Amino acid sequence: MSRIGKLPVVIPDGVEVTVEGQNVTAKGPLGTETVEIRPEISVKKEDKEIILTRNNEERKTRALHGLSRTLVHNAVVGVKEGFTKELEIIGVGYRANMQGTSLNLALGYSHPVIVEAPKGITITVENNTKVTVKGSNKQTVGDVAALIRSKRPPEVYKGKGVKYANEHIRRKAGKAGKK
Repeated sequence: MSRIGKLPVVIPDGVEVTVEGQNVTAKGPLGTETVEIRPEISVKKEDKEIILTRNNEERKTRALHGLSRTLVHNAVVGVKEGFTKELEIIGVGYRANMQGTSLNLALGYSHPVIVEAPKGITITVENNTKVTVKGSNKQTVGDVAALIRSKRPPEVYKGKGVKYANEHIRRKAGKAGKK
């Protein structure tokens, strides 16, 4: 039995969950998220819990069991609390600011880099070097944060670039460290 898949998803107060066939819809204060469950997994709602069980013991179904439970859990947590990713911009002259709903980045290129915030995602900037991406869908938040980071990934010699707040950059010594 899957250690993650066998755990029930507890529905917190303020979140309404409906199960219609293979679709699980969570509605909460931060929006609505829908997860489509594969037919190999059965879904049922009991009181304040959602229980996912697999229909057979094939390898693929066992793998989908834990994944499906995690996707439903992320949808429930997302509409209740939301998800955030924090990025830091390091480098002389590197900065960020908001222009409406789009993020304007100065990253050492000859042109500004503009990143549009997709629907359901809010981007905030603190003191020109800290960018926060918030939203109710965990995958979309991670995708937007990765897109921003990809515009200038941190380099290993000086550490300049856009990095996650909790990311550690392994530095290299450079030419002088060769001796």
